[in-house]
Amino acid sequence: MDFETLCIHSDRKIDNPTGAVATPIYQSATFAHPGPGESTGYDYSRQQNPTREQLEYVVAGLEGAACAVAFSSGMAAVSALMELFSPGDHIIAADDLYGGTHRLFQYISEKNGLTFSSASETGQIAELITPATKAIFLETPTNPTMRVFDIAEIAKLTAAKGILFIVDNTFLTPYFQKPLLLGADIVLHSGTKFLGGHNDTLAGFLAVKDPGTEEKLRFIAKTTGAALSPFDSFLLLRGIKTLAVRIERQQQSAMKIAKWLTKQSEVTEVFYPGLPSHSGFELSKKQTSGFGAMISFSVTDRALADQVLRRVQLIQFAESLGGAESLITYPMMQTHADIPEADRIAKGIDDRLLRLSVGLESAADLIADLSQALGK
Repeated sequence: MDFETLCIHSDRKIDNPTGAVATPIYQSATFAHPGPGESTGYDYSRQQNPTREQLEYVVAGLEGAACAVAFSSGMAAVSALMELFSPGDHIIAADDLYGGTHRLFQYISEKNGLTFSSASETGQIAELITPATKAIFLETPTNPTMRVFDIAEIAKLTAAKGILFIVDNTFLTPYFQKPLLLGADIVLHSGTKFLGGHNDTLAGFLAVKDPGTEEKLRFIAKTTGAALSPFDSFLLLRGIKTLAVRIERQQQSAMKIAKWLTKQSEVTEVFYPGLPSHSGFELSKKQTSGFGAMISFSVTDRALADQVLRRVQLIQFAESLGGAESLITYPMMQTHADIPEADRIAKGIDDRLLRLSVGLESAADLIADLSQALGK
């Protein structure tokens, strides 16, 4: 079955005696037992809920996973993931990550005894492995500088070493990239973004190919209580129905905008994997079926960056990404504000860098808005 059809017609995991076309919202905290030692399969919504179960089934199917676990946010999913490890364990992470993930690693996970090393490209990872290394964690493309890691190459290394390989697939979604099929063990999503697609709810997912890992994650989710609510599960199911058509259209517009940005004298660099000039262009063509709808670009100076953020009209100056509305973000002050300045600048996240999430508006209208914001 094609991906577009799966988004709408994934086989139902839960019984649907009413014939409801949309999965019902089972807005119940608890479920009655038929008798002592008996269960309907649902006991308490923190543990499992029929609406959430259907959503998890859909996400697992789209990622080619054995199962998926839904959380109350992307950061809740990352936090649960870190509970798989013990004090003294070592994790190799991409040096360009969403700022919230970096904040969790530096201020929470390290306090709990985990250690981290950073890699800026695929070739560095093997050199960083130690006997204590238990996982490799990366985004590809990275947030916000759009670096691309070779998933299949890293998977060969992790398989040989018995190391977990975790890929944050938020930017491309399973429509454009399937890390599990390339050899990763766990895929992370901020479902808030493209999967939800409407900037109206928070969600997170961990899709895994090993049922044993699922069992551990469900125990963690039940114990820590970061489960996705029934209503938010319904919103994600609704959003996923249009994922394929949304992200395909968003990518088409992103390509037009990225090409336009490269021709503007006020723009010094454009970070978009779909441009042949991008260092990860050929690798992206090999491991993905598309380039996504995220663009970062640098302008000539901070004053111009400030001007763009103040003058955009159709595009909104707001955090987050992946929704129907186009959003522009200032990473140094928003998504990556908690990273020390020297570290941010070393990663290329300076006061000239802007990140654009391309929505569903007309590409021509978005270009016109950027043009006037740049002062043309």
